[in-house]
Amino acid sequence: MRWNKLSKFTKIFIIAFIIIILLILQAYALAYWYQKKHSNQPLTYGVTFIPRYARYYDLDPKDTFLALRDDLGFKRFRLVSYWDEIEKQPGQYDFSELDWQFEKVNEVGGKVSLAIGLRQPRWPECHAPSWVKAEDQDQWYPELKNYMQAVLERYKDNPALDSYQLENEYFLGVFGECKHFGIERERLIDEFAFVKAIDPNTPVIISLSNNYLGIPVGQPRPDQFGVSVYKRVWDETITKRYFEYPFPSWWYTWRAALTEIFTGKDSMLHELQAEPWSPGGVKEASLAEQDKSMNAQRLKERIKYGEATGFRDIDLWGGEWWYWRKTVKNDPSLWEAVRQETQGKL
Repeated sequence: MRWNKLSKFTKIFIIAFIIIILLILQAYALAYWYQKKHSNQPLTYGVTFIPRYARYYDLDPKDTFLALRDDLGFKRFRLVSYWDEIEKQPGQYDFSELDWQFEKVNEVGGKVSLAIGLRQPRWPECHAPSWVKAEDQDQWYPELKNYMQAVLERYKDNPALDSYQLENEYFLGVFGECKHFGIERERLIDEFAFVKAIDPNTPVIISLSNNYLGIPVGQPRPDQFGVSVYKRVWDETITKRYFEYPFPSWWYTWRAALTEIFTGKDSMLHELQAEPWSPGGVKEASLAEQDKSMNAQRLKERIKYGEATGFRDIDLWGGEWWYWRKTVKNDPSLWEAVRQETQGKL
């Protein structure tokens, strides 16, 4: 059939279809390039550990940490330095718990990626002490920097320190209780420069703030970008049901490839969903409800999905929950699924 005899609608449809196919082909090609470029790097797994989250499950944080280290064999830990826990009173610092975690990582020759700043992993994301007045940035920002300096000075020469993660998903304004603190880019730029001035030798990771689109071409330019990957979550806002993100693994590889092309920096998977996202909170949900978004089989599939992205450094999210299911609920299936899928990659 001659082109000039086709209807306008048919022509638009054909052109749109060709454009879509070309876009998919270039995305897949760039994803393939990124994976090949980094394929010679070793694949390693780490795990996020947060004492407060272990306490949420009525677990002993030290027992939980040591089980992740000694039983499952993790040597890379993503740790937090919550402002409201370490500086409960202005100028009075208690690093004892974080010191203990660093000590235990050093015992096995492991590595730490340390979250720093106001916004760090886990709800409510912004962990400011009660004495901070959120509405007055001229008051709290210098106090935050004083606190960050205390953290940096304490750990910058620690043998276990491998990287910092600055301000978890800083621009994700729709999640967390951070609305009074603002998400001005200028503050993130200033914090990055502040960290580098105190410790120019330790890499700084800055995490992306969504699973959809966008390339982080703006400043600041970190040493590495972090990516969070969630697949199955409870939609509290609209559908009131579980939602499965439809993105194939190469979607994230494609974005990482574009990021590296435009910024010269590679990416790592710093938060791979390995726990449920249940309505009303995980601990409060029944085990059957938890299993709807994460069970042992889903967990195995999620870890395989993470590997399929081509990222070489993958940090799992939910270790405290695996241990709770194993020790309190007498269900070791999640724990053993992690052991099976990460064996020889830690």
